[in-house]
Amino acid sequence: MGRAALALFLALACAAGSGAEPPARRILMFFGDSLTAGYGLTDPGTQSFPAQVQRRIDAERMPWLVINAGLSGETSAGGLRRVDWILGQKPDVFVLELGANDGLRGIPPEVTRANLQAIIDRVRSRNPEAAIVLAGMRMPASMGPEFEQAFAAVYPGLAKMNRLTLIPFLLDGVAGRTELNQADGIHPTALGASLVADSVWRSIQPILINFH
Repeated sequence: MGRAALALFLALACAAGSGAEPPARRILMFFGDSLTAGYGLTDPGTQSFPAQVQRRIDAERMPWLVINAGLSGETSAGGLRRVDWILGQKPDVFVLELGANDGLRGIPPEVTRANLQAIIDRVRSRNPEAAIVLAGMRMPASMGPEFEQAFAAVYPGLAKMNRLTLIPFLLDGVAGRTELNQADGIHPTALGASLVADSVWRSIQPILINFH
């Protein structure tokens, strides 16, 4: 084989080899409570809203892997205790969905705010390049108007201060609709989770597309 032929052969071999390698998959992590975990669903692995976001990602052939780090019953304090361990997965995009259990237990909103801020700080300390998305929550009017308003203000306040992408209300269009929630009136059905996934997808799709 002549030198020119050998050079061409090696060039083609290198090109073929590089083309055969699949693109590295980045990590999209959902860190939350039972809403993220898919509590009460027949098959959370396919019906939870993070799983349904993964299907949207796969349909668009995007190189992202969803990790569902939801834990039923989790509070913001519990999330703060376990976040260092979960960050070992090195997420590129971190969706923070916590606080609902705080509110339902009557924990002061300023405590929830402090815990969520500490989680945000931990994520940025461990991976400064990670994009953080904050999923907002609201309390029912039965908690009292002052508590309801103070709680609702936690999320936009944190998003503004930390320059985060904010999903104003995770359950927008789902909360309060009997046909989209389980018997407890709190956790979405599979159809409700699909609508949550739609809302989340609208917020995070541009981040995934443009992630550096």
